[in-house]
Amino acid sequence: MSTATDLTNDVMTADRGAPAGGSSAWRIIVSSLVGTTIEFYDFYAYATAAISVFPLLFFRTATDTGALLASLATFGVAFVARPVGSVLFGHFGDRAGRKATLVASLLTMGIATVLIGLLPTYEAVGIAAPAFLALMRFCQGLGLGGEWSGASLLAGENSRPGKRGFDSMWPQLGAPIGFLLANGFFLLLTVAMDYDSTTAPSNHVFLAWGWRLPFLFSAVIVVLGLWVRFTLDETPSFRRAQQRGDVVKAPVVEVFRTSWGPLVRGTFLMVATYTLFYLMTTWILSYSIGKVGSGFLGIGYHDFLVVQLITICAFAVTIPISGILGDRWGRKRFLTIVTAAIVLFGASFGFFLSPERIGTGSDANLVRMTVFMLIGMALMGLTFGIQSALLPELFPTNVRYTGSAISYNVASILGASVAPFIAAWLAGRFGPGAVGLYLIAMALCTLASLVTMRETKDLDLDTVGRDGTVVVVAQG
Repeated sequence: MSTATDLTNDVMTADRGAPAGGSSAWRIIVSSLVGTTIEFYDFYAYATAAISVFPLLFFRTATDTGALLASLATFGVAFVARPVGSVLFGHFGDRAGRKATLVASLLTMGIATVLIGLLPTYEAVGIAAPAFLALMRFCQGLGLGGEWSGASLLAGENSRPGKRGFDSMWPQLGAPIGFLLANGFFLLLTVAMDYDSTTAPSNHVFLAWGWRLPFLFSAVIVVLGLWVRFTLDETPSFRRAQQRGDVVKAPVVEVFRTSWGPLVRGTFLMVATYTLFYLMTTWILSYSIGKVGSGFLGIGYHDFLVVQLITICAFAVTIPISGILGDRWGRKRFLTIVTAAIVLFGASFGFFLSPERIGTGSDANLVRMTVFMLIGMALMGLTFGIQSALLPELFPTNVRYTGSAISYNVASILGASVAPFIAAWLAGRFGPGAVGLYLIAMALCTLASLVTMRETKDLDLDTVGRDGTVVVVAQG
């Protein structure tokens, strides 16, 4: 049976196997998808502004590169906050339940994003402006630190037998959808306000107030997400853990006591995924739209956003394919193949992105850039889609929220928080080919972790790790 047919069948039968008396499968899908869409929308709105707006309005340095690096440093603050959020929200997710914790993480992220849209700039309050910006960015990271793991558990702990990879991929789709919404909003604003990052004066209307609108709009979709999540029931796995008396008082202590190996393994399983994603979204934006005189490509902000919005569709399409193939081939075999392909992709950076090959300014070859982005985004969807099933499979129910959240978010520090900063430095010093070598190094770390893991696709989530046992269920 073809992958396309499998995808159709999985979507058509998504309401089968829903827990009796619990949330319907479609309610679970919408709740996990809407929540992560909002979270990623908030996150990407900041990422876009960190490249195109904040260096101009919140930082005063002698050079354009210095302002960009300072702005990217505040972008990285969220990744420091994410492990803190994983411990905080993981504690309540493993003690009080998935539902209430997901509501709290969404509120934390949403309020911080709205407040960013209200912040004064450096010209108004001086050094306090970047300080306030960094604080709100920290709060964004705190909320996202608890969001992903809860949404993945919501989907995975309600999944159908033999279909957990596909059923767990719905939260992952929030990433490309949130990206489309955030960057689509910025694109509409730049077109409507006739804003070009390479030529616009400092008093342009977009820089004066237009950039604030995507952040303020977040309030509307946060309300939508809260409404959906309040309709949820608790997951069957957590209810059974409560009935068995398996809930522990200090999940973070318990996870380090009993599951430190999966914590380390899960962290490095995600490193290549994170590095690839932030190279393909944040760093590539700064490298592409920066001024030619500063060593960048000088592509118009509007033109490059169009390329990103087109190629992000490859990311969205390959996420469900990842879930299907992860169920069919197994997590280990599938991710090994995809990660090896990421290594090959890293070797192509110099070929695709060297200014001598791709051109600069109005002469830049946008077709070449689009091909590069399509390959990168397709690989991103393939490596990202199955992770929402794989990481929770490494941990028992009573520490699953905490364990998967810590692994996911510590990986964000190693593979994402520093990626745009390191890549910007490497590209400026050695050219884009060096950025590809950096991606290769991170992919090799993930391959090493894959070698040490066992296959998890047939594990019974309700019993794995309890009393030292692992139950493997037969698949029909």
